Amino acid sequence: MTVDDIMRRKGTRIIMIRMNETVEMAATLLRRENVGALVVKDVVRTEGNTPVGMFSERDVVRAIADHGPAALKTPVSKLMAKNVISCRLGDALDHVFALMETHHIRHVPVIEPHGVVGVISIRDILPFRREGMAALLPSGAAATVA
Repeated sequence: MTVDDIMRRKGTRIIMIRMNETVEMAATLLRRENVGALVVKDVVRTEGNTPVGMFSERDVVRAIADHGPAALKTPVSKLMAKNVISCRLGDALDHVFALMETHHIRHVPVIEPHGVVGVISIRDILPFRREGMAALLPSGAAATVA
Protein backbone atom coordinates (compact mmCIF):
# COMPACT_ATOMS: atom_id res chain seq x y z
CA MET A 1 0.00 0.00 0.00
CA THR A 2 1.24 3.49 -0.83
CA VAL A 3 0.81 7.04 0.45
CA ASP A 4 -1.40 7.73 -2.58
CA ASP A 5 -3.83 5.02 -1.39
CA ILE A 6 -4.16 6.80 1.96
CA MET A 7 -4.49 10.26 0.40
CA ARG A 8 -7.32 9.08 -1.86
CA ARG A 9 -9.21 7.78 1.19
CA LYS A 10 -8.63 10.67 3.56
CA GLY A 11 -8.49 13.56 1.14
CA THR A 12 -5.81 16.15 0.64
CA ARG A 13 -6.91 18.97 2.92
CA ILE A 14 -3.76 20.67 4.19
CA ILE A 15 -3.79 22.86 7.29
CA MET A 16 -1.03 25.45 6.95
CA ILE A 17 0.18 28.41 8.95
CA ARG A 18 2.48 31.26 7.99
CA MET A 19 5.83 31.33 9.75
CA ASN A 20 5.25 34.79 11.26
CA GLU A 21 2.03 33.74 13.06
CA THR A 22 2.18 33.24 16.82
CA VAL A 23 2.23 30.04 18.82
CA GLU A 24 -1.15 31.14 20.17
CA MET A 25 -2.59 31.23 16.64
CA ALA A 26 -1.01 27.86 15.87
CA ALA A 27 -2.53 26.32 19.01
CA THR A 28 -5.93 27.75 18.09
CA LEU A 29 -5.66 26.34 14.58
CA LEU A 30 -4.53 22.92 15.85
CA ARG A 31 -7.54 22.80 18.16
CA ARG A 32 -10.08 24.17 15.68
CA GLU A 33 -9.00 21.82 12.90
CA ASN A 34 -8.47 18.85 15.26
CA VAL A 35 -5.02 18.07 13.87
CA GLY A 36 -1.71 17.34 15.56
CA ALA A 37 0.59 19.31 13.28
CA LEU A 38 0.64 22.20 10.84
CA VAL A 39 2.65 22.71 7.71
CA VAL A 40 4.49 26.03 8.03
CA LYS A 41 4.80 28.14 4.90
CA ASP A 42 6.69 31.29 4.09
CA VAL A 43 4.99 34.65 4.59
CA VAL A 44 5.17 35.54 0.91
CA ARG A 45 1.96 34.54 -0.84
CA THR A 46 3.77 33.95 -4.12
CA GLU A 47 5.68 31.06 -2.51
CA GLY A 48 2.54 28.91 -2.78
CA ASN A 49 2.45 25.86 -0.60
CA THR A 50 6.16 25.12 -0.31
CA PRO A 51 6.81 24.13 3.31
CA VAL A 52 9.53 25.77 5.37
CA GLY A 53 8.81 23.76 8.51
CA MET A 54 6.40 21.74 10.61
CA PHE A 55 4.79 22.82 13.88
CA SER A 56 3.13 20.30 16.20
CA GLU A 57 1.26 20.06 19.46
CA ARG A 58 4.54 18.98 21.05
CA ASP A 59 6.08 22.29 19.96
CA VAL A 60 3.31 24.18 21.79
CA VAL A 61 3.86 22.20 24.98
CA ARG A 62 7.64 22.58 24.85
CA ALA A 63 7.36 26.33 24.22
CA ILE A 64 5.09 26.85 27.22
CA ALA A 65 7.23 24.60 29.43
CA ASP A 66 10.39 26.47 28.42
CA HIS A 67 9.11 30.05 28.24
CA GLY A 68 5.84 30.18 30.15
CA PRO A 69 2.86 32.21 28.90
CA ALA A 70 5.16 34.50 26.89
CA ALA A 71 5.66 31.61 24.46
CA LEU A 72 2.17 32.21 23.09
CA LYS A 73 3.34 35.46 21.49
CA THR A 74 6.43 33.85 19.93
CA PRO A 75 6.45 33.45 16.14
CA VAL A 76 6.04 29.88 14.92
CA SER A 77 9.28 30.30 12.94
CA LYS A 78 11.31 30.38 16.18
CA LEU A 79 10.04 26.98 17.33
CA MET A 80 9.11 24.99 14.23
CA ALA A 81 11.01 21.97 12.99
CA LYS A 82 12.99 23.39 10.08
CA ASN A 83 14.19 20.06 8.73
CA VAL A 84 11.06 18.93 6.91
CA ILE A 85 10.95 15.15 6.67
CA SER A 86 8.65 14.38 3.76
CA CYS A 87 7.42 11.61 1.51
CA ARG A 88 5.94 11.25 -1.98
CA LEU A 89 2.65 9.81 -3.19
CA GLY A 90 4.34 6.69 -4.54
CA ASP A 91 6.15 5.83 -1.30
CA ALA A 92 5.23 2.63 0.52
CA LEU A 93 3.58 2.99 3.93
CA ASP A 94 6.40 0.95 5.47
CA HIS A 95 8.86 3.59 4.25
CA VAL A 96 6.81 6.42 5.80
CA PHE A 97 6.45 4.49 9.06
CA ALA A 98 10.24 4.02 9.13
CA LEU A 99 10.70 7.79 8.62
CA MET A 100 8.37 8.44 11.56
CA GLU A 101 10.23 5.98 13.76
CA THR A 102 13.69 7.21 12.79
CA HIS A 103 12.91 10.91 13.24
CA HIS A 104 10.47 10.56 16.17
CA ILE A 105 7.66 12.34 14.33
CA ARG A 106 3.99 11.59 13.82
CA HIS A 107 3.16 13.75 10.80
CA VAL A 108 4.84 13.74 7.40
CA PRO A 109 3.95 16.14 4.61
CA VAL A 110 3.47 14.60 1.19
CA ILE A 111 5.43 16.68 -1.30
CA GLU A 112 5.38 16.44 -5.06
CA PRO A 113 7.26 18.70 -7.50
CA HIS A 114 4.48 21.32 -7.44
CA GLY A 115 4.33 21.50 -3.63
CA VAL A 116 2.59 19.93 -0.64
CA VAL A 117 -0.31 17.69 -1.61
CA GLY A 118 -1.24 16.37 1.83
CA VAL A 119 -0.07 15.25 5.25
CA ILE A 120 0.04 11.65 6.41
CA SER A 121 -0.06 10.86 10.12
CA ILE A 122 0.75 7.85 12.23
CA ARG A 123 -2.99 7.54 12.80
CA ASP A 124 -3.45 7.06 9.05
CA ILE A 125 -0.85 4.30 8.88
CA LEU A 126 -1.48 2.25 12.04
CA PRO A 127 -4.66 0.47 10.86
CA PHE A 128 -2.78 -0.90 7.86
CA ARG A 129 0.21 -1.91 9.97
CA ARG A 130 -2.17 -3.74 12.32
CA GLU A 131 -3.76 -5.60 9.39
CA GLY A 132 -0.32 -6.69 8.19
CA MET A 133 0.68 -7.83 11.67
CA ALA A 134 -2.56 -9.78 12.11
CA ALA A 135 -1.84 -11.69 8.91
CA LEU A 136 1.50 -12.84 10.39
CA LEU A 137 -0.03 -14.27 13.57
CA PRO A 138 -1.18 -17.89 13.95
CA SER A 139 -4.90 -18.34 13.20
CA GLY A 140 -7.08 -17.42 16.17
CA ALA A 141 -4.48 -15.02 17.57
CA ALA A 142 -5.48 -12.14 15.27
CA ALA A 143 -8.35 -11.14 17.56
CA THR A 144 -5.83 -10.00 20.19
CA VAL A 145 -4.14 -7.50 17.86
CA ALA A 146 -5.85 -4.14 18.42
